[in-house]
Amino acid sequence: MKDNMRPFILAGEHVYTDDSISVLNKYTEEPIANIALATSDHIEKAICAAKGVTEALRDLSGKDRQDILTYIADRIELDKEEFSEVICHEVGKTIKEARGEVARCIETFRLASQVSLQLDDQVVSLGDDASLAMYKGLIRRVPIGLVSCITPFNFPANLVAHKVAPAIAAGCPFILKPALNTPMSALMIGDIIRESDLPRRSFSILSCRDEDASAMITDDRIKMFTFTGSSKVGWKLKQRARYKRVTLELGGNAACVVEPDVEDLNDLADRLVNAAYAQAGQSCISLQRLYIHQDIYNTLKSMLVERVQKLVVGDPSDASTDVGGLISHMDAERVEQWIKDAVDGGAVLLAGGKKEGVCVTPAILEEVDRKQKLMKEEVFGPVMVLNSYNCFEEVIDEVNDSRYGLQAGVFTQDKQKINKAWDRLEVGGVMINEVPTWRADAMPYGGVKESGCGHEGVKYAVEEMTVPRLCVIKE
Repeated sequence: MKDNMRPFILAGEHVYTDDSISVLNKYTEEPIANIALATSDHIEKAICAAKGVTEALRDLSGKDRQDILTYIADRIELDKEEFSEVICHEVGKTIKEARGEVARCIETFRLASQVSLQLDDQVVSLGDDASLAMYKGLIRRVPIGLVSCITPFNFPANLVAHKVAPAIAAGCPFILKPALNTPMSALMIGDIIRESDLPRRSFSILSCRDEDASAMITDDRIKMFTFTGSSKVGWKLKQRARYKRVTLELGGNAACVVEPDVEDLNDLADRLVNAAYAQAGQSCISLQRLYIHQDIYNTLKSMLVERVQKLVVGDPSDASTDVGGLISHMDAERVEQWIKDAVDGGAVLLAGGKKEGVCVTPAILEEVDRKQKLMKEEVFGPVMVLNSYNCFEEVIDEVNDSRYGLQAGVFTQDKQKINKAWDRLEVGGVMINEVPTWRADAMPYGGVKESGCGHEGVKYAVEEMTVPRLCVIKE
């Protein structure tokens, strides 16, 4: 064992190396862990080990997989406060948000435990022709094979769960590469998996540099590649993935439309502020573009500005903090610069927008030119842009004027407008009378356009990780 070094997990076993990286507390910038780094040779060993145990993994019954997933969920719950503190430190999100993420992580494993029992054979229709009467068609979903997973920094426990839990439920071996600046939560989950009855050689959690992870994308022994991260990186990786199945959960530029028939503006204002500034805006469905009908624009704007100015920004470990820091000084500087660019282009800054250490004070702007990055790109920071509109049909077009399409929110009681939004919004999910940031871990979750392909949400991820195999029986 190396002094003060945390090992990665290769084929279910701890491995120490001579190369390591320090993980920092993102707010204080003090080292909190020293993580052993894997190389391309370790990835090769992980692939070989997983291939060698594929049949043993497939032989696990649905009940076996349920028991494994339930054990993992129970153990995370037992250590939930430790997990929360680690997330708070390694990401910089508030302790309140970290506790919420851990609760969701536990729920994701519990959902997977239920899905593991729902993979029974299904009868399939072969048609009504009389000549087919003696034939019976059955579909069995079989594991696709070895799955490689790459996860981002912003939800280092729950987004790991959304890769790992479905893989276990489906009976697939997996190799996971967590974000190198936030690997601790993933390795803690890995340690719990090691305690379970999952075959040791069937999983690896490897902290490694991007340049050493090439085989996770290109190696044909890997049958599926699943990635959550930026659009720029995700689509390039898909091009390199060759023949394997690929799911991508990428960026967004989430919009929300508010009609004048909203029943409770106070409640709405609270929800909109939370949607824009929770996780310091570091979520791909964080509310970035808000479209308010002109009849209530000034009223709602005043309510939002008042709330934003009261948000407490600072030390994420302090329970009174509402908005923590960004993942790095470089990202804080980028967000501040985008705000300055928008103001220089004629926008009005109503509140916030100043870098304070690794934090950016929650910003709210109006009159931002459509060509500005704050309107076109994913800011991934605590920023909300207000826009006034008059015509519902035209505002739908404005929401769609984006290369992203993950989720959108619409607040209205008008059933015709609800159906029009559902029909016309070019997104993976339309949230009616809810913010675009809303997500349940069981629901299908995925985007269109440059926001990705395929779906997460445990049941739907299991479908991605399995292949329907037809059996026709002549009776």
